[in-house]
Amino acid sequence: MALAFCGDEGNSTAYNVDHGVLNNGCFVDALNVVPHVFLLFITFPILFIGWGSQSSKVHIHHSTWLHFPGHNLRWILTFILLFVLVCEIAEGIVSDGVSESRHLHLYMPAGMAFLAAITSVVYYHNIETSNFPKLLIALLFYWTLAFITKTIKFVKFCDNGVGFSQLRFCLTGLLVVLYGMLLAVEINVIRVRRYVFFKTPKEVKPPEDLQDLGVRFLQPFVNLLSKGTYWWMNTFIKTAHKKPIDLKTIGKLPIAMRALTNYIRLNEAFEAQKNKRSSSPQGSRSIWRALCCAFGRPLLLSSTFRILADLLGFAGPLCISGIVHNVGKGNNTIRPQTKILGVFFISSQEFLSNAYVLAVLLFFALLLQRTFLQASYYVAIETGINLRGAIQTKIYNKIMQLSTSNMSMGEMTAGQICNLVAIDTNQLMWFFFLCPNLWAMPVQIIVGVLLLYYLLGISALIGAAVIIVLAPVQYFVATKLSQAQRSTLEYSNERLKKTNEMLRGIKLLKLYAWEHIFHSSVEETRQKEMTSLKSFALYTSISIFMNAAIPIAAVLITFVVHAHLTTKADFSPSVAFASISLFHILVSPLFLLSSVVRSTVKALVSVQKLSEFLSSEEIGEEHDKSELRSADNHSKYQAVPLKVVNRKRPAREDWNNYSSHMRRPINITEADDFCVKITNGFFTWTPEGPPALSNIDIRIPQGQLTMIVGQVGCGKSSLLLAILGEMQKISGSIFWSSCTSDSETGEDGSPEKEVPVDTECRKRGSVAYASQKPWLLNATVEENITFDSPFNKQRYKAVIDACSLQPDIDILPHGDQTQIGERGINLSGGQRQRISVARALYQQTNVVFLDDPFSALDIHLSDHLMQEGILKMLREDKRTIVLVTHKLQYLPHADWIIAMKDGNIQREGTLKDIQKSETELFEHWKTLMNRQDQELEKETIIESKTVLERTNLRRTMYSREALLKDDEEDEEEVTESDDEDNLSSVLHQRAKMPWRACGKYLSAAGILLLPLLVLSQLLKHTVMVAIDYCLACWTSDAISWKAELELKNCSHCEECDFNHSSYSKIFSILCCLGIVLCLVTSIAVEWTGLKVTKKLHSSLLNKIILAPMRFFETTPLGSILNRFSADCNTIDQHIPATLECLSRSTLLCVSALAVISYVTPMFLIALVPLAIMCYFIQKYFRVASRDLQQLDDSTQLPLLSHFSETVEGLTTIRAFRYEAKFRQKLLEYTDSNNIASLFLTAANRWLEVRMEYIGACVVLIAAVTSITSCLYSNLSSGLVGLGLTYALMVSNYLNWMVRNLADMEIQLGAVKRINGLLKTEAENYEGLLSSSQIPQNWPDRGEIQIQNLSVRYDSNLKPVLKHVNAHISPGQKIGICGRTGSGKSSFSLAFFRMVDTFEGRIIIDGIDIAKLPLQTLRSRLSIILQDPILFSGTIRFNLDPEKKCTDSMLWEALEIAQLKHVVKALPGGLDAIVTEGGENFSQGQRQLFCLARAFVRKTSIFIMDEATASIDMATENILQKVVMTAFADRTVVTIAHRVHTILNSDLVIVMKRGVILEYDKPEVLLEQEDSVFASFVQADK
Repeated sequence: MALAFCGDEGNSTAYNVDHGVLNNGCFVDALNVVPHVFLLFITFPILFIGWGSQSSKVHIHHSTWLHFPGHNLRWILTFILLFVLVCEIAEGIVSDGVSESRHLHLYMPAGMAFLAAITSVVYYHNIETSNFPKLLIALLFYWTLAFITKTIKFVKFCDNGVGFSQLRFCLTGLLVVLYGMLLAVEINVIRVRRYVFFKTPKEVKPPEDLQDLGVRFLQPFVNLLSKGTYWWMNTFIKTAHKKPIDLKTIGKLPIAMRALTNYIRLNEAFEAQKNKRSSSPQGSRSIWRALCCAFGRPLLLSSTFRILADLLGFAGPLCISGIVHNVGKGNNTIRPQTKILGVFFISSQEFLSNAYVLAVLLFFALLLQRTFLQASYYVAIETGINLRGAIQTKIYNKIMQLSTSNMSMGEMTAGQICNLVAIDTNQLMWFFFLCPNLWAMPVQIIVGVLLLYYLLGISALIGAAVIIVLAPVQYFVATKLSQAQRSTLEYSNERLKKTNEMLRGIKLLKLYAWEHIFHSSVEETRQKEMTSLKSFALYTSISIFMNAAIPIAAVLITFVVHAHLTTKADFSPSVAFASISLFHILVSPLFLLSSVVRSTVKALVSVQKLSEFLSSEEIGEEHDKSELRSADNHSKYQAVPLKVVNRKRPAREDWNNYSSHMRRPINITEADDFCVKITNGFFTWTPEGPPALSNIDIRIPQGQLTMIVGQVGCGKSSLLLAILGEMQKISGSIFWSSCTSDSETGEDGSPEKEVPVDTECRKRGSVAYASQKPWLLNATVEENITFDSPFNKQRYKAVIDACSLQPDIDILPHGDQTQIGERGINLSGGQRQRISVARALYQQTNVVFLDDPFSALDIHLSDHLMQEGILKMLREDKRTIVLVTHKLQYLPHADWIIAMKDGNIQREGTLKDIQKSETELFEHWKTLMNRQDQELEKETIIESKTVLERTNLRRTMYSREALLKDDEEDEEEVTESDDEDNLSSVLHQRAKMPWRACGKYLSAAGILLLPLLVLSQLLKHTVMVAIDYCLACWTSDAISWKAELELKNCSHCEECDFNHSSYSKIFSILCCLGIVLCLVTSIAVEWTGLKVTKKLHSSLLNKIILAPMRFFETTPLGSILNRFSADCNTIDQHIPATLECLSRSTLLCVSALAVISYVTPMFLIALVPLAIMCYFIQKYFRVASRDLQQLDDSTQLPLLSHFSETVEGLTTIRAFRYEAKFRQKLLEYTDSNNIASLFLTAANRWLEVRMEYIGACVVLIAAVTSITSCLYSNLSSGLVGLGLTYALMVSNYLNWMVRNLADMEIQLGAVKRINGLLKTEAENYEGLLSSSQIPQNWPDRGEIQIQNLSVRYDSNLKPVLKHVNAHISPGQKIGICGRTGSGKSSFSLAFFRMVDTFEGRIIIDGIDIAKLPLQTLRSRLSIILQDPILFSGTIRFNLDPEKKCTDSMLWEALEIAQLKHVVKALPGGLDAIVTEGGENFSQGQRQLFCLARAFVRKTSIFIMDEATASIDMATENILQKVVMTAFADRTVVTIAHRVHTILNSDLVIVMKRGVILEYDKPEVLLEQEDSVFASFVQADK
């Protein structure tokens, strides 16, 4: 057939120009080609040549975008234009198909126009990015020409009577409108930017964000195509494959998305609501209104996208129906009768009855639907993230203003606030994400049911009814599921608490051989948790089953009813497969319904909580109830400056020489300025409660040292907080002298100017405040001390020295750059206290408040701090210091003393005043001071508590750095080589799936379950395919029967009807089998999950509890706990669901591709490139997704810990006036978390869009190949329908497959990490002797022989004891002393085989302990450790967990330990509750409980390892007495902390560096003047 532009039929009507050249259709079409050719010729040289020279002039950072006016409209119009042009090309080809020759003019101009439209948008994009608008003049000409030529064509159509019934007329009209609009857009650009026809073009700067190179999140700035396909993410995802993503890679958030911007927006909405409803209080309704007002518009946009996507989703079933129907008829287009202007015209109905046209339309509908759907998701999630940031900031600002009483009175705990931030804000975020479903779901369901009714009539309603009736059941299952999850969570929290206690007290458990008791206790809780997990698994499997089985059931009922009830029914493949697709569409909104409803309920609860929190009381809300008196009333107050002349001497001397110092006489008239003055103050914590402080009239002199003293609980700390404005004032007034605020606020202040706290609270300057309970940041030691002040090296050194922190810093792994864990978890109490005080000393504020800074310090540190820190650094600087203390020996240093009693001021004045007026009080103080001085004498200088803290610290920090490298990256397989190779192998590792972990997980399921799991999945999908294949055969046969009947022209109804029964039987059997298999697979997956989780947890627990002590010293506790918490949770709840989803989506895709290939083998050729694309997309995505997921998790932690830190340190932050700095920090944390979340969302959308587009290509190829096969190879129409239905499924499940693969990869990390721990070597618990060979009451005498003993902590470490020899007779009391690190503790551990004995032996009562089973050995000895450890439970459980003793034995032990009266007073006596860590007892009492516990065991050998280190003198004396009396007949080995405790021993061993230095009776050693022991005792005096 010849090709010619105008066609070459015999007649030459095509070239006839008798009625004027414009009346020739072919000429008009040729004229239409001109603009397009013009554009292509003009723009190509500019695009290819001119660009290099242009771009050099441009100064925009990203190749991003300064948009021209009408930017989005231009893109939308261009997309519509392209679509219309494709339709025009298709219409030309279809209408030309009926001619004898080919008329190129019907579709070639449209093809040229298509090319030109693409060129125009590429050209425009390049001009826009280089900001060179003058070149747009070419487009102006093009649109003008295109508009004119199309209009001419349209007018000619009208003249020749072509009307709306012809499709080409409609398309031409549309094109005229589109070109006209594009021309208008172009003119508008000239009008706004004035780049041509105007003298001065408008200068435009790019948005602020784009001038900042740090902004890498470009979604808001890119063009519409890149926005819709996330094209800008390509480079990001490629780089992720080359190097891991960190916070630096993802950069900063654009301004519009930052927490501050969104907070301001939200706050404005809140204010607007308040003003509207000023009368009514702020309830949850007004919060909802504010949220909708601030974030409603993007949600509306998201919902619009969602509804559009859902409506486009119905194109699939309709197009399938059309294609199958047309193919069945042989795709015969009705021969058009209309011939005008020498060519044929066709109507739109004729156009749409072409199967190929429908296939292309389906392709476009799918592309558009997927784009809209992803855009809807993206907008909703972005809105949710912005909302979360805004609410978190709002909550934080509220925290900053919370009244202290709210916190201290338990109205609001830190935990509740953290929950609000961690859980409730996320609930709201998820609600906003799921929100568009609320509007879209009803639309989808209604349209779906209507279409089904249109296809199938009444039987469709029966099928839909099945789905809708089962929706409440799904909701019920979902509720049950969340209940099961909640109870699982409760049990797992309980299990974690027990595991945590077990790990914290592991040393004690091992020494007492109690591992089995705690092991069974954890196992018992785990059993309860497993019961909950079983119901969780059951409901999950029901939920999975219902989602799979409901569509099968609906299809079964519908088709059986349809075939049997309606005899004249149209039972064709087109109807059947369109219906199946519709049922699949209908199920998804109903499945989502339950989660949307749950999410809505949770969001309502969260907003209620938020509203309660936001309406809680703030600080400084209540205004002064009494009149503020004038400042003159106060002028009679004056400060009394007093000086202690001899500051450098220790306190005792000052006291002794006190009377000899002449003080400066007090001059009443001298009005020296004061710092703070309270008159007639009454303060309370709760508005209703009684005043905690009453009748407060005090002054604090400027630039001097004021001390506040009094008994415990008399209100000293409250007074400080009242001065800082933290308490609620009932009456009275607080005045700050202006000088305190000057230094900070920089205002000019005269001494007379006074600031009442209430009216101008903000005028109070910053006060350096060290609270009683030290508060530390989760930052480095240096950051904790400088606290955001500028770093001054000299001052910093001085402060560290004053607080004696240098030795502690030297021990930390990274010196002062070591991160202190949250709440200073890796430091001791004294160290925390000193860092807190150091912070107050370092600040340059005029006023310093120290609340009992000496409480956790020993006497030497206290003295040093007082002299070097408080007196030298602060007082000599003329700073105002207020010091609360119990250490009365420092009183002589005070310039002013305030004595308190029961919330009142007992007395204020100088020490001399008090000596004169309150003789009794003065004498009382004096006796207390002497007692404190004696305490000082007893303390040893060599081994003070501090040294002890340091050894502990050294042990906890031991090789901590080695393990701190995150175990996320498993370095097992990475070979150490030079950096290059190392990096590449790590990257290779990142790209690989953890198949080994997957194998480990599945193999844990056991020999029976694994085959069941695999077989049931394969069978299920085979049956699914069989069901659809059966339907294809059934409908094809029915339709061919019908066709045959029409040929025969049958009149007898009985014979003519098609017999459906045989088919419907097979179909029903297959459907029922399918439903059963759905149930089997869902149960098999969950059952496998349960079995694996049970097995992994119990092996992990067994391994850990039997691990050697060394393992716990070198592995951070948090890392072990994480395996039990997060990783176990992942394996418990997440992996089974992901595994099910992954296997289902993968098998669906595989079965679909198999079916399509079976239907049209041609499809396999096209499949290869698509599969390669899929492979690379998933490979790149998985790596980026995993990094972003980890980043999202890791940025959440600092944010949450910042909240809990702030709540705990609220008073300190407010005292320092650091609210703004902390808010700034919060904004940084929130933004970094939000940007990680946004990038993760964008990456997910990037993947989904690509996978959906590949899915659309699969549908297009499948459709075209199957139509061709059907038309030319006699393929039955039923199989075409089958192939297309499956092709649609591929597009749905492809991205699910990759997403699940990525999730699976992250979750298998948990299995990998647990397997890593399972490789831990256990201690050797077996012994050479059997239990029958060991005497029942061994060791009965307590004789110990140590022969040439050498021990070490690990086989690759140096020995800590070298060739030690000793002999201890039965009943002897031995004292061991030596400096820190001399091997004393290792000596005690050697008895229990806690350390590696590699030479020599210990023989106890004739048996070598190396031959005994560990359990036996450890259960026959007793030890008291230096850290008292109590477990939560009862006192009975703590003393005797093995339940071997009677009550009388327990009471006896308590009596010996002097605790009987304490326990008797408790409710429940022996069954009284001990809280976690024994927090409800004092340190001393805890140590005594440990003593009672050791006594209960009644063993003949008893070891005390520095047991008196952490207790006061009185308790220590009790202990010594007990040891001498109650343990008279036992062998006692005491490792001494204070040497005087072992003076009464029978033998003393002095150790140094693992060797025995001296070994004799104490009296003998004391007589030798050069003995080390003698020097220790001397120093201890």
